[in-house]
Amino acid sequence: MRHKVRNWIERNTRLAWLGLAILVLMFVALLWNEWQSEKRASMKEVEWMPLVPLDFGLTQPIPRDIILDKGKVALGKSLFHDARLSSDDSVSCASCHDLSGGGVDNRARSLGVNGGVGGINAPTVLNSGFNFVQFWDGRAPTLEAQVDGPVNHPLEMASNWGQVLGKLMQDEDYRVRFLSAYPDGITSSNVKDALATFERSLVTPDSPFDRYLRGDKTALDAPALRGWQLFQSYGCVSCHQGSNLGGNFYERMGLMGDYFGDRGNHTEADNGRYNVTHDEADRHYFRVPSLRNVALTYPYFHDGSIDNLNDAVRTMAKYQLGRAMPDDDVEAIVAFLVSLTGRSVAEQQP
Repeated sequence: MRHKVRNWIERNTRLAWLGLAILVLMFVALLWNEWQSEKRASMKEVEWMPLVPLDFGLTQPIPRDIILDKGKVALGKSLFHDARLSSDDSVSCASCHDLSGGGVDNRARSLGVNGGVGGINAPTVLNSGFNFVQFWDGRAPTLEAQVDGPVNHPLEMASNWGQVLGKLMQDEDYRVRFLSAYPDGITSSNVKDALATFERSLVTPDSPFDRYLRGDKTALDAPALRGWQLFQSYGCVSCHQGSNLGGNFYERMGLMGDYFGDRGNHTEADNGRYNVTHDEADRHYFRVPSLRNVALTYPYFHDGSIDNLNDAVRTMAKYQLGRAMPDDDVEAIVAFLVSLTGRSVAEQQP
């Protein structure tokens, strides 16, 4: 009798464990489905961005075709060049982000209303839609959210949305175009959406490196090809990767050396991500900059302290890799970086 009871207990214990395992699997599946749903929902916010096959490796070419609403792109382009977004009608987005070059003003610090000087180097707007967050410290999660920064900043546009909308609503052409693109017309959300849509159109495909990745093995000359090989072997690609060769995570400035101590003159902007999170672990962390069109986007780094690629490469080798790089390796990597200059925005747009 005891033998039968023991068998019954063992059998039912196994069934109980099996049932528990099934419940755990069902719970995991439920969590997985929920996560996938959230992931799909978040992807809808960036559905303009075509997926690039990962079989290119750590780096991918800039997509040639970005599908966007043409009316919103055109409207955003007008707003991008409209100085009425500033308090005294003197500064537009294009003032600090010159689209005829690298999408920057080539100043260490940009100038705003009444000659106000910004606290940090203005990053390029080109290919900015591929960045996972905006600004050096990542305080804006999207291009739409980024617009609030310069409009309201006292040293940049020194304005506010009430003032901006009041000006735009006096423009009959804007009223008609906004109503065509947005049912509710001119609102701050729609201004930000139009600007962000235009900025997502500012891609620079078909650089020599892009053509090389797509299979044209003659696209890189010998120095650039050697530079690409060194870029990988030194470990530069561990931070500068993806379609934007950067812009997809944060890294500490001065991983292998005291960059700020050696440079001196510490500023609030040097705190990086810490200014957003107030977490000491985030001090001196910045969004890794994109290297796309980097030959055009001098001066370099968040502080605009270096005005040429050779010195920028040496600085990165010292403070991020902890290595002294021979001159011929520096020259080769610079040749590779020059190959990242893509088709300019000016030649692509009417």
